Parts: sequence; C-alpha cells; structure tokens
Amino acid sequence: MSEKDTLIVGIETSCDETAVAVVKNGREILSNVVSSQIESHKRFGGVVPEIASRHHVEQVTVIIEAAMTEADVTFAEVDAIAVTEGPGLVGALLVGVNAAKALAFAVDKPLIGVHHIAGHIYANHIVEELTFPLLTLVVSGGHTELVYMEEHGSYEVIGETRDDAVGEAYDKVARTIGLPYPGGPHIDRLAAEGEPVITFPRSWLEPGSYDFSFSGLKSSVINTLHNAKQRGESWTNEQIAASFQASVIEVLVGKTMAAAKEKQVKRVLLAGGVAANKGLRAALTKACEAEGLRLTIPPLKLCTDNAAMIAAAGTVKWKQGRFADDRLNGHSGLELN
Repeated sequence: MSEKDTLIVGIETSCDETAVAVVKNGREILSNVVSSQIESHKRFGGVVPEIASRHHVEQVTVIIEAAMTEADVTFAEVDAIAVTEGPGLVGALLVGVNAAKALAFAVDKPLIGVHHIAGHIYANHIVEELTFPLLTLVVSGGHTELVYMEEHGSYEVIGETRDDAVGEAYDKVARTIGLPYPGGPHIDRLAAEGEPVITFPRSWLEPGSYDFSFSGLKSSVINTLHNAKQRGESWTNEQIAASFQASVIEVLVGKTMAAAKEKQVKRVLLAGGVAANKGLRAALTKACEAEGLRLTIPPLKLCTDNAAMIAAAGTVKWKQGRFADDRLNGHSGLELN
C-alpha cells in the first residue's frame, strides 16, 4: 500500500447480521465477512431482538478475526475503526459499539460512529465514485426514505415512511399468503411469474409530498383476500404478489422521479435491502433511462446489511476528521441528518 492509502475497519451489528469488513480508500473491499442469523429467526416470522443480541455476542470477535485474516492486514496498518451506532435494535447495536470501542482502545486507533442508512447510501460509492448533487431512494426492512445530498456526508431527508416501511409491508403480505421470512425475495420471485390482475391502492398522500405509506396497501391485500375467500373466489400467490409489487413500485419510482426533477439532480442511487428486488431495479432503471438520469445500484451482496458499506461511509468521516470518543453509544432512533 502507498503512504496515502486509508484502511478502515467497519463493524455492523444493527439487526440480524454480524459483519466486519476492511476497506481501502473507501472503495476497495479487502474483506467483507457476514454472519447471517436468518435461520435462527425464520421460525418466529421476524427478528427476535434478544436472540439477535446473543448471536452478536457469540460472533463479533470471531468475525473481526476472520475479516482481518482475509484482508491480510494488521491493526497497526489500520487507520480507524468504524461502527454502526444507529438506528437499529439497541441491544444489537450495543454489542457492535462496545466491541468497536474496546478494539479502538486496544489498538490505539480513532473511533468513528456511522449511521446505518449512510452506510447503505455509501454502498453505491464502492460501485462508482459519487457525484453531486444526487438523490437516493432508501428501501429496507425498517426504512423507506428519499435522501438528497449536495456533498459527501451531507444528508437531507425529503421524504420518509409515515407507517410501515416497504420491507415491513413485504414481510407482512408474505406472511398473509403463507410465505416464509424474509418475505421480500419470495414476493419478488412470485411477482415475476404472475400478472397484476388485482388493483390495489397507490398511496400518493397529499400533493407534493415525498413521504410514503404502505400500511393501507398491506391492509388492502389482507381485506381483499378475506373478502374473496368469503365469496368462494381465489387468487394465485403469483397474482397477489405481482399486484402488490406493482403498487409498491409505482409509488416508489413515481415519487423518486418527481423528487429528482424538483431537486434538479442528474444522479440517482438505490440503497437498502429491498434494493435487491429485481422488479424495483428494472422499473427504476427504465424510468431513469427515460429521464436521462444516471442510476447506480449496488450488487446484491452490498444491498443487504454488511460492514463494507459502514467502512465506506466511515472513510468519509475519517477524511473530514469527524471522530467519536469513548462516550459513543448505540441509538435505536438515530436521525440521519
């Protein structure tokens, strides 16, 4: 490595993945090790916070060692330790934060607190250099947001969910039609095989709003299926999935395009776990091409929670000299801006 290279260790434990990565210069992944807990939570139909925290305690030291070995670097070569400080499950966050604080103290390196959503946004920076101004559509299990950025590390949330995030809606609809957790991938797969023959509502909210609401859509799906059953009618899971996803995608893409036009951006990013949705990726790609906008979408392995994105976002704060101290704590409701 040259003298100008920056090495950041990223640690992510906000939900049900224990992840550690080493990233060079904010864009080159030297290692990105993820231990998933999906099998442990699947039988409960969602993440159980206490179980998640216990798994993180068991795994975090092992994953740190694995990431350093895979990257083939020593802590003496590392510039800083970056960790997700929020939002997320507070117990899970505390495991990562305290592991990072102990590690930073032990190896005498600066500590950097990173916002989880900033990490998802900067997963795109690993793909290609970000140019500003830009707009990001963040879609995940707990977040649905439109974020406007004029420069690195500057975030303006111009739209957010008022109730269920899109990922939560996917999980609840999947559960309604008997699909396992996590529901998103199953709905996406079935949607590609079916036709949107059911007209579910599109929640646009008041004119000019970039906020989202998917609770009514979720309820509409449940009520439609219940009423159909009472009448002796039925829909295939493929038709239900296609119809539900068509409603979700129309609203997500429509609001993103409207916000991009108002903010006069030429660059759009897609971020978060639901960014892995093939239907959404295709629809947003088509819309951006039609409007002449440059779209960046992370590869599937960087859409879901990982630590490379935390290290990438941490590199920005490293360059800006924005460090934390030993008072760093986990914040379940941490605001992005």
